[in-house]
This record gives sequence, C-alpha cells and structure tokens, in this order.
Amino acid sequence: MTNFKNLAEFMAYFSNEKACKNYFEKIRFANGDFCVHCGHDKINRFKDGRYRCASCKQDFTIKTGTIFGESKLPLQKWFIAIYLLTTSKKGISSIELAEQVGVTQKTAWFMDHRIREALKQGGGKLFGEGIVEVDETYLGGKHVRKDGFKKKHAVMGMTERGGKIKAYAIPHRGTEVLLPTIKKHVSKKAFIMSDEARVYTKLPKLGYQHGSVKHGKKHWAHGNINTNSIESFWALFKRNYHGTYHSMSKKHLQKYIDEVAFRFNMRGEDIQALFDTATLKIAASGKLSYKTLTA
Repeated sequence: MTNFKNLAEFMAYFSNEKACKNYFEKIRFANGDFCVHCGHDKINRFKDGRYRCASCKQDFTIKTGTIFGESKLPLQKWFIAIYLLTTSKKGISSIELAEQVGVTQKTAWFMDHRIREALKQGGGKLFGEGIVEVDETYLGGKHVRKDGFKKKHAVMGMTERGGKIKAYAIPHRGTEVLLPTIKKHVSKKAFIMSDEARVYTKLPKLGYQHGSVKHGKKHWAHGNINTNSIESFWALFKRNYHGTYHSMSKKHLQKYIDEVAFRFNMRGEDIQALFDTATLKIAASGKLSYKTLTA
C-alpha cells in the first residue's frame, strides 16, 4: 500500500496532509465505505474532508471513532509519531516525541498513549502445537512502602519459540492468576517450558506437556528445555524501561507492555510493514479521550 524503506522516503511519501488523508482513507475503507455512526454502506464525500451518511445523515471525518478522535493535530504529525514509536527499538519518551513532532510534552504524552492503546494485544489462543516458554518478571517502582520494600509490578509472558509473544501485567504470581492465563492463550497441544516455580508443576494435571529448568541452581538449559526466548524479551523490555521510560505507572503499565510486544512480534518486518500494520490497528480502534486516559 505504501512504498518507503527509511525515514527520508517516509517523509517524501507523506509530504502533505492530503497524502496522509488519502492513505488513511484507503486503510479505513479497505472493505468498502461505511458510516462510523450507524454502519450504513453509502456515504457522501465533501471537498472539505467531511463525510455524510446517506442513511442517518450524520457527518464525520476520517478520524472519527479512532484514537485520533477529533484531534486538531494534522495527520502528518500523528503519522510521524506512529513511525517513531513503532521503529524505535527502545521506545520514545514523550519529551523526545514532543521535540521530534513539534508539539507540547503533554500532547506528546497523550499521543504516545493513544497509539499504545491501538497496539494492544488481542485475546484468544495464540499458541498451537509448538514449544511455548512461560515466565514472569518484576518491574521495580520508585515508591517505597512503609515496610521499606520497593513497590514492584508483576508481568507475565508467554512466547512461542521463534514466534510471537503475549505479555500481561498481573496482580500477583499466584496459581489463580497464572494457570487461567495459560489456559486462555495456550493450546493443550503445546509443550510448555518454564522455570522451577511450583505453580507450573500443576500443568500436566491440566493436560499440558511440561518441562522446567532450575534457575535457582543456575541451571539454564536441560537439552532442549530452556526459557531463553522469553528471557530475551524481558531483556528487551527492561532496556525500554531503564533506558527510555525510567518508570511505568501501574495504571498504564499494560500499554507499555503492548507497545514493546508489538515491536517484538513485528521483528524482522520492514518499516513499511510496521507502519501499515499499526495504522490498520488504529483504523479498527475506538476512541480514547484525555479524560478517560487520566481518570
């Protein structure tokens, strides 16, 4: 759909607002015209960029009903933000994004989180008959509790070896959290590999094949049994955390996880594929107001 391999070609392709609108219109109406209010398949186009439904008669724009909302920012600025967020291996802070796009830090923060909202992971089973590595990690917060311990946020990850990942912020590492999450996303035909945590010893009773390594005894692999792939993702995620964002609030933690998971799952793809996939997800996204984001 697009045709660029680097930033210079990207900027040349989206050199003006008309080019951006034409691109997003093709993305949004790829399966035919529809009204964003009532779903009717007949709409009228106006020269000022508005659309009007032939049935309910309501007006809308190409941004209506997406995370762009009725933003006054031109699509070109949004597209630059999408490009930077999806291609920066360590992510991009709202301060740096503000400088690159030419907006305030507050606006850049809102743009960042709106884009992350659109990049969120889907539900359902992702992993089939292959090897699936499962693990959890903690992210340390800056806040210190009264008992002296630093506040930590738990994150659970599942990755198919050589394939995609799903990762979620979890309240704790208990059986009632980890096992239902595995059952939701991993097929019973998969071979699950983990560390020696006791919760995973219950997997065979649920019908899963299971192998583990004892990290506590510095055993990192036993034949083909290891968790190297999921550990690689944690290393990448923590480079984003420590190198760019420095802290992630509990409220927005999942959005940051979704961002890093999107880039991880698109690794090996070119810049064009990254951008096209991100904008396809944005076209299918819902609205996200500033009030909802900061509530």
